[in-house]
Amino acid sequence: MKDDQPLVTVIIASYNHGPYIEESILSVLGQTYPNIELLVVDDGSKDDSVERIARLQAIHGFDFRVQQNQGLTNTLNGAIARAKGTLIAPFGSDDIMLPERIATQVAYMADKPEVGICAGNIELIDAQGQLYPEKRQRRDVPFRRLDFDDMFLERKPYPPAPTLLIRREALEKVGGFDPSIRLEDLLIELKITRAGYFIDGLGVLMARYRKHATNSYKNHRFMIDNILRSYALFSDHPQYEEVKYKFLNSMFLKTSNRDHALARELLTQIPLKAWSRKTLRGLTRLYFFPLERD
Repeated sequence: MKDDQPLVTVIIASYNHGPYIEESILSVLGQTYPNIELLVVDDGSKDDSVERIARLQAIHGFDFRVQQNQGLTNTLNGAIARAKGTLIAPFGSDDIMLPERIATQVAYMADKPEVGICAGNIELIDAQGQLYPEKRQRRDVPFRRLDFDDMFLERKPYPPAPTLLIRREALEKVGGFDPSIRLEDLLIELKITRAGYFIDGLGVLMARYRKHATNSYKNHRFMIDNILRSYALFSDHPQYEEVKYKFLNSMFLKTSNRDHALARELLTQIPLKAWSRKTLRGLTRLYFFPLERD
């Protein structure tokens, strides 16, 4: 361990990811960067996650704590409060870090205090760890620097959550994660860019994102509620209404052939003046095509 290398704290909040948690932890322990503090918190899992983590902890000696379920954002805030690192990497208990990820990000951020978050690219794997077909991959997104308007107006590709490395001072400046909003990545990105920092997304493959039956993004009501409440915190932005209805139109289209009841609820929230091509496509799906299943 080198004294001049910043300490990076990786936080894995584990919840019912028994089949995946060991691979996630081992991918952090296998990083080429030498100065990492790993904090693993099991947030009330009902499966065998605790037993699996405890076996690894006995071998590798990382910090492991078990708690009653508090939710992801509360768990992250609790871990950050005792973290020693100047750079913080929240990491999914079902995802996999590539070995050079942390080393690449630390080197990039070293002389760029204006960068509050550094991110990279991901590739998609399924529940068994198999790569998705090439046409569905996201590994080749080029470098982009995002400010608040880039994030809020979705002008550039979003930084993938499994690759976020966050400057601790930026987290502290914005008060950490909001415990009332359980979808943590979008809001913290908006808050940190609103505070004047940039997010730099590197054109480098850094992690594997696992898609499976219990991914949060598949819970459409959860996603919609948390994203709308995140956007509402910035309702003073002159294009807030545009952002809100663009999102509602997108989710109406997505749910129109997957969840008819939810799609109809969303449609009632979109005034006629905010209809778009997505609204019309969603109407066609809703009334003329059968339901699809993921």
